[in-house]
Amino acid sequence: MAETHLANAAPVQNAQRRSFDPAQYHMENVFISISGLIGAGKSTLAKALGKELNLPVYFEPVIDNVYLQDFYADMAKYAFPLQVYLLNRRFEQQQQIVWSGKGGVQDRTIYEDSVFARMLYNSGMMEERDYKTYLNLFNNMSNFMKKPNIIVHLHVTPEESLERIKQRSRGCESGVSIEYLRALYTAYEEFIQDIARVIPVIKVDYSKFRTAGEMATQIKKEYQRIQNIRFITFEDRAASKSRSKSPAFAAAVKENHAAAQSAAGGGASAGPGAGAASSSSSSSSGISSNAPSSQLHEL
Repeated sequence: MAETHLANAAPVQNAQRRSFDPAQYHMENVFISISGLIGAGKSTLAKALGKELNLPVYFEPVIDNVYLQDFYADMAKYAFPLQVYLLNRRFEQQQQIVWSGKGGVQDRTIYEDSVFARMLYNSGMMEERDYKTYLNLFNNMSNFMKKPNIIVHLHVTPEESLERIKQRSRGCESGVSIEYLRALYTAYEEFIQDIARVIPVIKVDYSKFRTAGEMATQIKKEYQRIQNIRFITFEDRAASKSRSKSPAFAAAVKENHAAAQSAAGGGASAGPGAGAASSSSSSSSGISSNAPSSQLHEL
């Protein structure tokens, strides 16, 4: 599949706008990043999303990556220079998106670079000093990064990833092993759970998709539905005072007091009931129970 890189990233032309639509205006300025294992289908989906949303598409540097083939041949030797090279190229893409004043679709997030670096360090293929240097560089550059509005994560198993790598037959990827992909898979699962705390994530089972166009349409609809609003309420003081004077409330207080005295007299330690009481107390803090527990949405 032909790759289009930084110099060739251009908006896909679409139909003329007939009237101002705030929702559509927002979609025209949305910044979407795609994540996933090697061979997950990121570039294919990025093209479809670019067409669906009339956004420029920014592709991962693969063909012109001067370190990639050497890295797959000797990961320990080329892990650090490859990570610095990729971080620099993706940062360059980020700056293009920032200065364009528009949205865009990036077929791999800049935050994924840290996933690869951590996995390489944990597996002993990157020295500690190199890893610390990389993290310092990443943190310094992160002050100038543009967070995507949403991350679309394409979920495929390591076995599926390896099969797709074989099917597309890129010479530079011939050295990718199943062990490497399994380590990446584990690192990705941790990454998605962490990043969903600050950036909304749509997680897609891409092993069952029909066409990239249909998936792009579904992702657009899902993104427009996403909101992360949490409600905190406080009980009215007058109602609280009235409730405290009710016979039922007084009886409950008396019963709890008697139970506490009995437990203290018997020298018993706090058991499962104490945990339940604590849980009950925390649940009455006023935070709505129907608030979304995560920004991770699955299709």
